[in-house]
Amino acid sequence: MIHLTWLLLIFGIPRVTASYPIWWSLAMGHQYSSVESQPELCSSIPGLVPKQLRFCRNFAEVMPSVVHGLSIAIHECQHQFRGRRWNCTTLNDTLAIFGPVLDRATREAAFVHAIVSVGIAFAVTRGCADGSSTICGCDVMRKGPPGDGWKWGGCSEDVDFGSMVSREFADARENRPDARSAMNRHNHEAGRTSISEHMYLKCKCHGLSGSCEVKTCWFSQPNFRRIGDYMKDKYDSASEMVVEKHRESRGWVETLRPKYTFFKPPTETDLVYYENSPNFCEPNKETGSFGTQDRTCNLTSHGIDGCELLCCGRGHNTRTEKRKEKCHCTFHWCCYVSCQECMRVYDVHTCK
Repeated sequence: MIHLTWLLLIFGIPRVTASYPIWWSLAMGHQYSSVESQPELCSSIPGLVPKQLRFCRNFAEVMPSVVHGLSIAIHECQHQFRGRRWNCTTLNDTLAIFGPVLDRATREAAFVHAIVSVGIAFAVTRGCADGSSTICGCDVMRKGPPGDGWKWGGCSEDVDFGSMVSREFADARENRPDARSAMNRHNHEAGRTSISEHMYLKCKCHGLSGSCEVKTCWFSQPNFRRIGDYMKDKYDSASEMVVEKHRESRGWVETLRPKYTFFKPPTETDLVYYENSPNFCEPNKETGSFGTQDRTCNLTSHGIDGCELLCCGRGHNTRTEKRKEKCHCTFHWCCYVSCQECMRVYDVHTCK
């Protein structure tokens, strides 16, 4: 992550305007942490449309989960793209936290919209199951006859409620009849669908000495990393679309259709985009690219994180770095481990 104000000056990144939601900046600060107890603070959140403002005031209890969902989504984006030319860089001191890089309808914009949407749904669902909100709880529909060797118990997570919150809040501004809104709506829903596809039966054994005489089970969301991995695969296989404009009773409307008819058309779980990404090799104030100069690269990798591809053929520099590490660890009965501290030298490679 980059937090330096001088980068804003160098690249001319807008401080407020962006074609993507500036309320995403909620994830970058703590000034709205008391919205749950002070719903009047909703009116000070930047970039909310009237529908979101009403939702914030009426369902203030779930807003901390919405903010948490934004945060885990951005962190997951930075994990998934850590070795790529665009590494999901965010900026402080600006409401447009990604700069202009997501203004274009690219694969990167598709992924971020999807992961934010699913992050909100995930966090709200988990918060309901944890009891942090009184307006939601467990999925009461998960009842009925038991399975083979187990019975329903625990708290099945109500993914339908979490997805509803994400749909009502994240999709509120995507009601325009243009191609970008159609793209965002599709990718939001693709993200939310990924939770339902990865729900699994989680069980706990009961009985003397863990004998598992009785086993209770409930439906649970997976670890968010698994969802991030899944969405990254969807990014790699995203479908390129073209924009079609046609007239309806409400006026001109833009829709999307697949660019290549000989490929399988995208399903509701696939990501879609209709503009090509920049190569992100060099700094560019129009695209928001910071380039890859001084990025750490992997000398032995032939993938995008390798020095050849990440450095865009410019070559790399190598320096040595000393690091203190624990070594010669010994287990003592009973029961602790003692270690020595060793100084080790590593080669660090960075792009020219």
